[in-house]
Amino acid sequence: MGYSGLRIIKEALTSQRGWKPVWRDPEPKPDYDILIIGGGGHGLATAFYLAKEHGLTNVAVLEKGYLGGGNVGRNTTIVRANYGLPGNSEFYSHSLKLWEGMERELNFNVMHSQRGVINLFHSDGQRDAAARRGNAMVNQGDDAILLDREGVRAILPYLDFDNLRFPIYGGLYHPRGGTARHDAVAWGYARGADRRGVDLIQNCEVTGIDIDNGRVTGVQTTRGAIRAKKIGIVVAGRSSQVAALAGLRLPIESHVLQAFVTEGLKPCLDHVVTFGMGHFYISQSDKGGLVFGGDLDFYPSYAARGNPPAAEHVMEAGLALMPMIGRAKVLRSWGGIMDMSPDGSPIIDRTPVEGLYLNCGWCYGGFKAVPGSGFSFAHLIATDRPHAPAARYRLDRFATGAGLMDEEGTGSQHNLH
Repeated sequence: MGYSGLRIIKEALTSQRGWKPVWRDPEPKPDYDILIIGGGGHGLATAFYLAKEHGLTNVAVLEKGYLGGGNVGRNTTIVRANYGLPGNSEFYSHSLKLWEGMERELNFNVMHSQRGVINLFHSDGQRDAAARRGNAMVNQGDDAILLDREGVRAILPYLDFDNLRFPIYGGLYHPRGGTARHDAVAWGYARGADRRGVDLIQNCEVTGIDIDNGRVTGVQTTRGAIRAKKIGIVVAGRSSQVAALAGLRLPIESHVLQAFVTEGLKPCLDHVVTFGMGHFYISQSDKGGLVFGGDLDFYPSYAARGNPPAAEHVMEAGLALMPMIGRAKVLRSWGGIMDMSPDGSPIIDRTPVEGLYLNCGWCYGGFKAVPGSGFSFAHLIATDRPHAPAARYRLDRFATGAGLMDEEGTGSQHNLH
């Protein structure tokens, strides 16, 4: 069933009786060609592109809860391609191009809004770093505009430009960046994969990975054993736990990242704004709430909730940047489990176990990577060759030290990325 304006009018005139379920709820088959462990944005996108780009439809996505119930539904919805290092730059550029065609490709409204992202800087050194990053973005074929203080003031007059500790010197403006509706992205890819014959198996937790002579043969789940020739692990903050079922120890730490949303307000914030010195980012949702977040909670945890000190830090940074939001009431908060890699860049690679593939290490930037990650992971699983934009996301870089991509220059401490 396709979606269109005419379809909406027709259903409105016929008491909404013609709508069908967006995807099937099948029983798992005993045997598949490919299993994708993880029914979040990355896993669903992988299944979609396996079917669409490679014609592989004997595929199942296994999700221990409900589709989209993990990090894809627990983030601040920012989409951008403002990376500076080779390896990251071309990957996120590719991902942004997929974002721009996503709604037409999926026939689904994901509310992608290219409202622009402005990264503020607060010193001469940060200005020079922003200029270098902007040049790298332009050389990659993306867009970047270096704004001085007055250029930022013309767009965001309500910021505290004269904060004594963090005066605003200017900002790097990425016009094609923006936001999207996180739930809709998961639903769109789920619907697209289902329409192409992929089985989406919910409430199916993987409890074991079967290996015979160094090669995967299937999985054990709470809904029975399922055989498969190839298996992809894409479970975000649970990556280390699921990989351990195959005897793998990953260079991943899991940390909690909190996010917050205020009561609905009249439109007041047209862009995504980041506060470089306070690690604070904010945008306004389609419902009017201000959506914002900051740093990790800085200790390893698998709890999808946060703690008061980290919340206080985020609120302080927000008020330092935009004093006007101090009168807004916080409506709710939530936490996501981030899979933090040592250099802050992801892993899309084969594992030492034949037929077992890994997609993890997205830190707290996984949402913007959903289409690019799914496309590249599908290519890897289908062809056993890395997709060019993701070719540097090798697992062995942490063993050899070659090819590390420390985008923020903060070293090998997981929680600083």
